[in-house]
Amino acid sequence: MLSNLNRRDFFLSTAAFALLTAQPALALTETDARKLVDEVVADIDRVISSGQSDSAVLREFEKLFVRYADVNIMAQYALGADGRSASASQKRAFNDAFTGYIARKYGKQFRDFIGGRVEVQSARQIKAGYEINTLAYLRGDGPFEVSFHVSDKSGRNKFFNIFIEGVNLLLTERSEIGSMLDRRGGDINAMIADLKKAG
Repeated sequence: MLSNLNRRDFFLSTAAFALLTAQPALALTETDARKLVDEVVADIDRVISSGQSDSAVLREFEKLFVRYADVNIMAQYALGADGRSASASQKRAFNDAFTGYIARKYGKQFRDFIGGRVEVQSARQIKAGYEINTLAYLRGDGPFEVSFHVSDKSGRNKFFNIFIEGVNLLLTERSEIGSMLDRRGGDINAMIADLKKAG
């Protein structure tokens, strides 16, 4: 039979173990979030400076998006309340179409970064992780702010939103997806077909 002291130690140890296993093994730190953004910026720079064709560059950007972005969270948010009525196969198809759409749409804009640079300026903790604020410098143009929201909710460090000069990418895309759905009378399959050609 356990003594009072042993029982107390046992329950404290059990409680501590339960708390530890309820939390992610490695919590996201500011250093982790900054490192992720540094890697994103370095890879974007590598791709736009590669001299590849536009189609090859867009394929590379799609790969980078899948590697660094929390695609599932972003797609779920962009689909919004309409996602509740979507089947599992429709959600998968939307995620795939959304990934290609984002890569095409923003990949074209990244072409403007040739010869430019992005510098990390500051970081602050937010509810879901960290906001990493950067300044983007383009050739012949003044700097503008780009902020990345980084989280480890998916089990890996990934960004789940970007603000470009204060414009919220996720809100913008949610509005775009909503408009596509409205034009198709709420038909998710038709919207996915449109999304595959958009961007």
